[in-house]
Amino acid sequence: MARDRAQSEDYVSPVRRLLIGVLVLFMLGIFLLWRIDSPRVERVRAEIIDRVVPSFEWAMAPVTGLANLVSDFQSYQRLAEQNRDLRRELQDMKAWREAALQLEQENAVLRDLNNVRLDPELTWVTGVVLADSGSPFRQSVLLNVGARDGILDGWPTMDGIGLAGRISGVGQNSSRVLLLTDTSSRIPVTIQPSGQRAILAGDNTMTPQLDFIEDPHTIRPGDRVVTSGDGGLFPADILVGQVVLGTDRRFRLRLAADFERLEFLRVLRSQQAERIDATGALIAPVSPPDPAVQPEPADLPEGDTLSGQATETGDG
Repeated sequence: MARDRAQSEDYVSPVRRLLIGVLVLFMLGIFLLWRIDSPRVERVRAEIIDRVVPSFEWAMAPVTGLANLVSDFQSYQRLAEQNRDLRRELQDMKAWREAALQLEQENAVLRDLNNVRLDPELTWVTGVVLADSGSPFRQSVLLNVGARDGILDGWPTMDGIGLAGRISGVGQNSSRVLLLTDTSSRIPVTIQPSGQRAILAGDNTMTPQLDFIEDPHTIRPGDRVVTSGDGGLFPADILVGQVVLGTDRRFRLRLAADFERLEFLRVLRSQQAERIDATGALIAPVSPPDPAVQPEPADLPEGDTLSGQATETGDG
């Protein structure tokens, strides 16, 4: 019994070594076959691939299915996260909608109480920005609206949010807009809620500075800044931006208009304010004199009366 087991072990070991050697030679041959750069060997490789690879599709099916399952699971996770984000955004939008409705109702009530009249002549013309002629010394853009569209020099321009500049030159088919960041731009503004008046002075930076502030201690970063309407150049209460504190410890303005992407600009038709030359006309209108009413004669001095009588006597 022990002899048979020893004989079987003597036969198994050489066969195992032989098979391992054949397998190594086979793999080495495949390696060399795939490394040879020859048209004939390439045709042989193509034939081997065409015959062997399709027969292994059944073996690759579980791996392919598992990979597809993992990909579908990851896609499902992404969809679930997007769904949660959309639900959260929808809830936020509902809250904003309720707040907007309440503010609209409150605004309507306040207008009704105050009998507010909105200016019906405050309309606008939208133009496309044709070119940006920004430079270290001048910052302006060109619009495709001009005199043919009724554009006048000095009218304010704004994007969808805030003031961007004013018309500084009008052609027949185009006009130039001087931006608020230009060094020659000076705009009278009001800082809310303190009501302080200031001048927004451009300095070729994206945060122009606020000059001539009456009481700087009442101003805080984040205060809202609108046009004041002083001088009749711009209509009042147009949003300009928010107050920020610059690195030089001076109050500057973060502009509400997006100067990085100026594609369209609205040109506001700003009507000139009525000028009142005579202050009395503001209180009560002056009526013209009635020619039928004769003015009463003034009392003459005694000397004038005697001279008149003497003249009359002498003529007689």
